Amino acid sequence: MLNTPLISTSKKKEKCVLVGLISRDQNKEKTKEYLDELAFLATTAGLITKKTFVQSLPSPDNKTFVGKGKLEEIQTWIEANPVDAIVFDDDLSPSQVRNLEHSFKEIKVLDRSLLILNIFSQRAKTDQAKKQVELAQYQYLFPRLTRMWTHLSRQKGGVGMRGPGEKELETDKRIVRDRISFLKSKLVKIDKQAMTQRKERNRLVRVALVGYTNVGKSTLMRVLAKADVFAENKLFATIDSTVRKLVIGNIPFLLTDTVGFIRKLPTTLIESFKSTLDEIREADILIHVVDISHKSFEEQIDVVNTTLADIGAADKPTVLVFNKLDLYKPESEEGLDSHLATEEDLQLNLKRLKNSYLNKNTENVVFISAENKENIAELRDTLNTLLAERHFAIYPNWDPKQNPLYDWQGQIDQDNQEQEQAD
Repeated sequence: MLNTPLISTSKKKEKCVLVGLISRDQNKEKTKEYLDELAFLATTAGLITKKTFVQSLPSPDNKTFVGKGKLEEIQTWIEANPVDAIVFDDDLSPSQVRNLEHSFKEIKVLDRSLLILNIFSQRAKTDQAKKQVELAQYQYLFPRLTRMWTHLSRQKGGVGMRGPGEKELETDKRIVRDRISFLKSKLVKIDKQAMTQRKERNRLVRVALVGYTNVGKSTLMRVLAKADVFAENKLFATIDSTVRKLVIGNIPFLLTDTVGFIRKLPTTLIESFKSTLDEIREADILIHVVDISHKSFEEQIDVVNTTLADIGAADKPTVLVFNKLDLYKPESEEGLDSHLATEEDLQLNLKRLKNSYLNKNTENVVFISAENKENIAELRDTLNTLLAERHFAIYPNWDPKQNPLYDWQGQIDQDNQEQEQAD
């Protein structure tokens, strides 16, 4: 396993600086937004951001990501203000990592993917999630092993003579390859077990909560399921799928809370979390949760829709739920404090949004505040319509009074209690 954490988990928080680029593909406003998200990721990982550096370049420098002058500026600042890590907002190539590590000596060099992987590592609770994250870490690490041992120079050159550096590199590659193979085989077994569990649940309609990270999926799960589901105002507060049995309108169903998506999500994570994403792929209905108070919520919707298309889950019946009604305000006004939002505020926001274009371009749109439990009844009614359509397609003659799949609410409460104890 990866024995050394990339970021210290001790109580003493490490300090970092962030680095981003304004490029031909990313304007100043977009770069600022991405760096704000990177700062939130750093906070979630346990880092304290001390300064942010931005440079305008047509494209990243092939050697050091930023130009020579900006690199010297960062070095000068760090000499006067020591930090533990430097975090780049885009993925770094193996050669860029080596050059930057040479420039910054003892300071850890991280890119966005590595930071996200570190957060996933901290958040993984189940054996499956831990193995998925570890596999993604090794897949990220493997191409970056090349030349990591150049400090062990070749002692003896010539045909048939290889120095200790090359031997060490080959040994490391073999160890990593073996570990990747082992983790893949373990995950195949776990996937088969998960598939069996999902088949056993096929008699119930399955609903999956999806959305960008930190939009309130777990909070909504807790409200709908009336269960003690972990929720926190941090990115990737939970990465383990949570499944609860619910009933709406006499129709029992399964509700799954899934890992949040994010821009520039490492492809190794998508590959490693295949079985977790299968919960989305095999769901009958999706609840796409959106943070209506976020200034770039439309781009976040696009990120989620693109990811759903990538995993083959874009065409499912979907309820688009705009959450955080309590924090929403038009651009001309400041946002509300969630704890100070009055019922009048919430109703005014609800009226504004129902009259907006958001309520006219898509079917099954609901505006709620999961935190304040506002307009949850409308969400239940909308969901019930889709549940009934799917449920009676499976059980056309089902009558909850004469032929119950469960002693519904009583059995569901008991099942949920058992699941919470297992979690």
